[in-house]
Amino acid sequence: SVPGTKVELTVSCRNLLDMDTFSKSDPVVVLFVQVSGSSEWKEFGRTEVIDNTLNPDFVRKFVLDYYFEEKQNLRFDVPPGSHSALFGAQDFLGQAFVALGEVIGSQRGRLERPLTGVPGKRCGTILLLAEELSNCRDIVTMQLCANKLDKKDFFGKSDPFLVFYRSNEDGTFTICHKTEVVKNTLNPVWQPFTIPVRALCNGDYDRTVKIDVYDWDRDGSHDFIGEFATSYRELSRAQSQFTVYEVLNPRKKCKKKKYVNSGTVTLLSFSVESEFTFVDYIRGGTQLNFTVAIDFTASNGLPSQPTSLHYASPYQLSAYALALKAVGEIIQDYDSDKLFPAYGFGAKVPPDGKISHQFPLNNNAENPSCAGIEGVLESYLQSLRTVQLYGPTNFAPVINQVAGTAAQVTDGSQYHVLLIITDGVISDMLQTKEAIVTASSLPMSIIIVGVGPAEFEAMEELDGDEVRLSSRGRYAERDIVQFVPFRDYVDDSGNQVLSMARLAKDVLAEIPEQLLSYMKTRDIKPRRADPE
Repeated sequence: SVPGTKVELTVSCRNLLDMDTFSKSDPVVVLFVQVSGSSEWKEFGRTEVIDNTLNPDFVRKFVLDYYFEEKQNLRFDVPPGSHSALFGAQDFLGQAFVALGEVIGSQRGRLERPLTGVPGKRCGTILLLAEELSNCRDIVTMQLCANKLDKKDFFGKSDPFLVFYRSNEDGTFTICHKTEVVKNTLNPVWQPFTIPVRALCNGDYDRTVKIDVYDWDRDGSHDFIGEFATSYRELSRAQSQFTVYEVLNPRKKCKKKKYVNSGTVTLLSFSVESEFTFVDYIRGGTQLNFTVAIDFTASNGLPSQPTSLHYASPYQLSAYALALKAVGEIIQDYDSDKLFPAYGFGAKVPPDGKISHQFPLNNNAENPSCAGIEGVLESYLQSLRTVQLYGPTNFAPVINQVAGTAAQVTDGSQYHVLLIITDGVISDMLQTKEAIVTASSLPMSIIIVGVGPAEFEAMEELDGDEVRLSSRGRYAERDIVQFVPFRDYVDDSGNQVLSMARLAKDVLAEIPEQLLSYMKTRDIKPRRADPE
């Protein structure tokens, strides 16, 4: 189902429990989303940690797809921040359960819930604000500097930073950006930063944008220097001239007759560019080309034995076939010709029993494409009957094969996705790393599904989510590998449909971002879709 709309959640807490001995708590909020149709919770994301406060207003938002027809259960946990992902039960500050529809349906999209979960203690409350995002996709880059700000620190000058707020329809303000702190100066120049237009004004160009100037203090009690207001429209005029704003402190203005201002802020530069989405490229005609590579090494076990990972009983497909079907059935919707090259690797192939690391499953070297996912499955089962499982497990040949094809068309009209299904014992790690680093500058992504009980450390290393992959001193230009272990998706109830839907969703989750990162680094814009 297509999401009705995207909703941005802003999170604040009030009167949190104080857990730190010498200072206040350092809170962070972790959002978990309940997996539909199950009791499982999955971490969706977390806010930044805010030091030393019991009343945090978090800058980092959660943007959720909102489905009107689904009950989307959310759980907000408040561990103590302490900048670590691990936290003990003893430090827990509370949690709240809420359905997304409740937040959207509450008055003005605001919901306040008590935090619970610490026996015998009042944990304070969590405030949620839901705002539907307009489909404005522009992104602004701007840079500001200030002059002659008020001196706030006893011993030195100030340590100024800016906080941006967008105004809401009900006249309240929501924090949307904080600049970095520039130390010990009354004339700071802040780094340029980018922010989506919808975050700044939700697409309403005349909505007030309020900017506060603060002096940073280590203990979290930042001193207010002053404020000024503007709007997106006013900021955007700065493309042709410098705009100077007076920073005013209302309390000083009331007290001092001769008060002029607390300094000035100058907008040095302001530029806008459009952000394209995955859908823009698909609608503009970018084709996804899907290639499959299946592991035929002896470590999988004899296909005729029930213990083999390739064993297909009359009642159930093998793990290989299930993974192929789950991913393929979604990807094939984006591939116009529905023809999928499919290879096996690590087997002795007839007639002469040579070991091959990229033999066509349909036995046609001239044209290894199979018709649809069903065609791939058919050829896969046929190959199991004719080849001899052997070894070693080499990924590089098939990666280089797809990379060769991807290198032929780099204008953004073609994007390649290689699905490798393997039991994970890889023999040519160095060559594979080299192949992936080379492929990372091409229009392609690699999905690896690990089947069976092996430890998949090598695969985790190839999936550069944590550490960018490198080979012989060269780093991958972008992360193009997504690895998932099949066993995480085999659910005990035997509900294959649901577990395969989850597998497909996780496996394909990074493809849109990976495609966008390729297009962006090459400055390729989507072609205009022909009007219907």
